[in-house]
Amino acid sequence: MSEHVKLKRQKLLLLALKTAIGGSAAIYIAEKIGLQFAPSAGIIAMLSLVSTKWGTLKLSLLRVLTFLMSVALCWGIFHLMSGKWIEFGIFLFFLILICDKLGCRNTISVNAVIGTHFLATQDFSVAFIFDEFLLVGIGITIAIILNLFHINGSHEQDIIQSMRHVERQMQEILEELAGYLKQQVIGEHVWRGISALEKDLEEFVEQAVEYQNNTFHSHPSYYIYYFEMRLKQCGVLQSLHAEMQKIRNLPRQADIISDYIKEVKKHVTEMNDPKLQMKQLERVLEQMKEHALPRNFEEFENEAKLYHIMMDLEEFLMYKKRFIESIDAKQFRIYWKREIEGQSFKESR
Repeated sequence: MSEHVKLKRQKLLLLALKTAIGGSAAIYIAEKIGLQFAPSAGIIAMLSLVSTKWGTLKLSLLRVLTFLMSVALCWGIFHLMSGKWIEFGIFLFFLILICDKLGCRNTISVNAVIGTHFLATQDFSVAFIFDEFLLVGIGITIAIILNLFHINGSHEQDIIQSMRHVERQMQEILEELAGYLKQQVIGEHVWRGISALEKDLEEFVEQAVEYQNNTFHSHPSYYIYYFEMRLKQCGVLQSLHAEMQKIRNLPRQADIISDYIKEVKKHVTEMNDPKLQMKQLERVLEQMKEHALPRNFEEFENEAKLYHIMMDLEEFLMYKKRFIESIDAKQFRIYWKREIEGQSFKESR
């Protein structure tokens, strides 16, 4: 996962560079047009630079919408009070309550900065209010422009590598679970491996969401759905492992299921459609029915657990089947490069 660490460093360096450039450019522009509190434009630009394009756009819109609310709040409070430190405290109190109620707490910092300007000047003229609006406008405009630049190519490659990592880990876990049904020792590291994979998948879902929000397309949601599907499958692996450990003596049909798990393992890949594996599952269940009835309660109990394992495997495959069914035609063309209705499509990601 060294490439993943490298990408994190690249994103941090890019954010630092954009923040430095954005803050400096906003102050320069504000000074050139003669705004009184020009350095605040740099602070607003910095506070508006978030990790995604869509995040910056949404936050910028909220900053504009809450600006007039903050001005009205300043006017109402600063005209009634005489002690400045008390005035500002009351302003912050109501600002936080209102922004929380409106679901825009991330606008509090910029509105607080604007509030200090009105507190210092006690100027509520149209000209000063317009100047303050320009400070906000300059800061968020610089942030929007700079957040158009992202290392999306490297980010997508990192996501694809993460997908391959998940598939390899799942294949290894399935191999060990299959080995257990052939009376091989299964170690505690399988539990740790499944738990570690779950943590990785939670992080990969977040990365996929970030990538989606850094594009102006809907089709990259494919990566989010993919990792969510694998996370659900990981839960099934936990269940499989737990069921296997409950079996005291392996029944006669255990070898059949072990071979089937190894077959499933081969097809834990992005492009596999599990229809064939689901048909094989039906044949394995029929094959298990051909065996003699259990001779005692212990055999009955152990064989019942085997059937539960088969149901877990069916659920494992069903998650992949539902994932494929959730993909729209455009995502098929882009990510699976399939032929739709007899025509070949080539589309850039």
